[in-house]
Amino acid sequence: MTDLTSLEAQLTAAVTGAIDLAALDAVRVAALGKTGSISNLLKSLGAMSPDERKTAGPAINGLRDKIQGLIAERKAVLEGQALEGKLAAERLDLTLPAPPRRKGQVHPTMQAFDELICIFAELGFAVAEGPDIEDDFHNFTALNFPPKHPARDMHDTFFLQEGPDGTRKVLRTHTSPVQVRTMMSQSPPIRIVAPGRTYRKDSDQTHTPMFHQIEGLVIDRDTHMGHLKWTLETVLARYFETDAVTTRFRPHHFPFTEPSAEMDVGCDRSGGGLKIGQGSDWLEILGCGMVHPNVLRNCGLDPDEWQGFAFGFGVDRLAMLKYGVPDLRDMFAADTRWLQHYGFSAFAAPNPASGLS
Repeated sequence: MTDLTSLEAQLTAAVTGAIDLAALDAVRVAALGKTGSISNLLKSLGAMSPDERKTAGPAINGLRDKIQGLIAERKAVLEGQALEGKLAAERLDLTLPAPPRRKGQVHPTMQAFDELICIFAELGFAVAEGPDIEDDFHNFTALNFPPKHPARDMHDTFFLQEGPDGTRKVLRTHTSPVQVRTMMSQSPPIRIVAPGRTYRKDSDQTHTPMFHQIEGLVIDRDTHMGHLKWTLETVLARYFETDAVTTRFRPHHFPFTEPSAEMDVGCDRSGGGLKIGQGSDWLEILGCGMVHPNVLRNCGLDPDEWQGFAFGFGVDRLAMLKYGVPDLRDMFAADTRWLQHYGFSAFAAPNPASGLS
């Protein structure tokens, strides 16, 4: 039989010398596993005589119990050391300054939306919304677009696949369908603004395939162009935060308004910049006009009783003008560094008390 004293000394040294849990487990398997040295000794008891078994059995079992105890003790020590090492590696010095973190910012377009809605709310306008995917009636027909109008062409507008009934939905080209839905669902008088995304096939330094608009609609019995002019001049003066804003109206054509006009704002383009409220230059900023009688009829209103005006701003361009953004495409680039520079704090929402921007 194997010399138990020598085996005990050998296993004790191996247990004590195990430097980690993996090495200790290897010692346990070598001694107490199915083919381990102590396990083989226990198996040999069956081949011994009764007298030999009386002597060897207690000795081998005693060795097994002792080695198991040593392994348990060593395992507790190694587990403690492993935990201390892990805690040391994950230690965080709270006295050190925190690393810089990028903070979220409100996009200039959203800031311009909030500012305009705040201004219009002071003038008694409510906010109305509608779907981005529209049908032909709400996007074109109800707004007095003739069947062969260029806006209905594939190269100008995003059309969806034909539906089961053969009709094609369209990504709205303006927020004017919201005006149609409002006139068809509410009784006059109406005074709303419709902010939202719009889509057209255009992309360059001043155009993007998706952009933002805010349109306004007023329907009443005695509304006229004077009310429209005063509203727009008041809104622009409040938005650019200066009383020096000068404007002019130029005759234009829109299918849904008659008479129609484009509104220019006075500016100064000298020095490579753009300054609103000074200089002798002009910048086209919006389209507007009196709601066409055909649009009123298409929406179920009697043009002999009701009349009103409508207008539409490009919000992205207004944000560019006010906050000095040189390229419209940067506003859709999702660059956090750009947003860190041009963005606004979410805790400084525009309001009449503390100001807009």
